[in-house]
Amino acid sequence: AALAPAVLAGAALVVSTAEGALAASFAVSGQNFKVSAATLEAEGFAQFGSVDTGAGGARHPVAPAGIRSAKLTDLCQSVLVPTPFGDLTLRITAGGSRPVTATNLVLDADQLGGDATFTNIELGRDASTLDRVPGHTGPRGRFGQQAEKVSLRNLKVRAWGTTAGTFTLTDMAMDAKFGRDECF
Repeated sequence: AALAPAVLAGAALVVSTAEGALAASFAVSGQNFKVSAATLEAEGFAQFGSVDTGAGGARHPVAPAGIRSAKLTDLCQSVLVPTPFGDLTLRITAGGSRPVTATNLVLDADQLGGDATFTNIELGRDASTLDRVPGHTGPRGRFGQQAEKVSLRNLKVRAWGTTAGTFTLTDMAMDAKFGRDECF
């Protein structure tokens, strides 16, 4: 009986993570990757400062960008993998003819660029009170920002990790080839 509240809370966290309401936490690989898109249209945006920890203990400063729902066009994701035979680029493209969609998307980015338009933005809000993306809040007293909507053109992101409740890649293609063929 004494464990019932803890078991119920644990079950709620597992269900929330499985449904994409909360991001799953994991050790990052130690390699960042790049994501680009011609456009990103998002409902619900929240961001704050944090640190990702790699499997080897390396710490990477990031600004996790949480998005409740997103549509992206001309998506590209690439990672450069060093091998004994030279660099290998793993690259995924999608969303050429129909948009890629995602829910409860979180990008642990350390670089983000493009042309952005925010609707009803709040800058300097306490990260623990962010409420535009369910489950995406930061520590109390830390700087946070959020917006009702965000529209990005020529999006370029360097990230250490990504999670999503759902991520639907239309017209997806993946290739691996020697050399540097990153998204940007």
